[in-house]
Amino acid sequence: MSNYQDPYGQQGDPNDVQANKVMAILAYILFFVPLLAARNSPFAMYHANQGLVLFLVALAANILGMIIPFIGTILQFAISVFVLVLMIIGIINAANGERKPLPFIGTIQLIK
Repeated sequence: MSNYQDPYGQQGDPNDVQANKVMAILAYILFFVPLLAARNSPFAMYHANQGLVLFLVALAANILGMIIPFIGTILQFAISVFVLVLMIIGIINAANGERKPLPFIGTIQLIK
């Protein structure tokens, strides 16, 4: 297990990490599941925040792709690949019990 300290100054509790790994992984697929099932887990909430930010980036890219005809489609595809890569990185971090921020968007905090 890593001793990584997240940007908010919180260190993961090993018991919390073990008990909520599945919720943290699910946060990158359906960000709201940990919000409902593991609200008291700082580890799950950290990954739910990352999943929510990732979802909002994907949503913005899809809306932009619908508005701008040709360039929007190319941009939408590129951002979709970017989101997929970040999702895989997030799932790997959660599975390893780490609270590493995602590249480029990891410092955005929407869920406290």
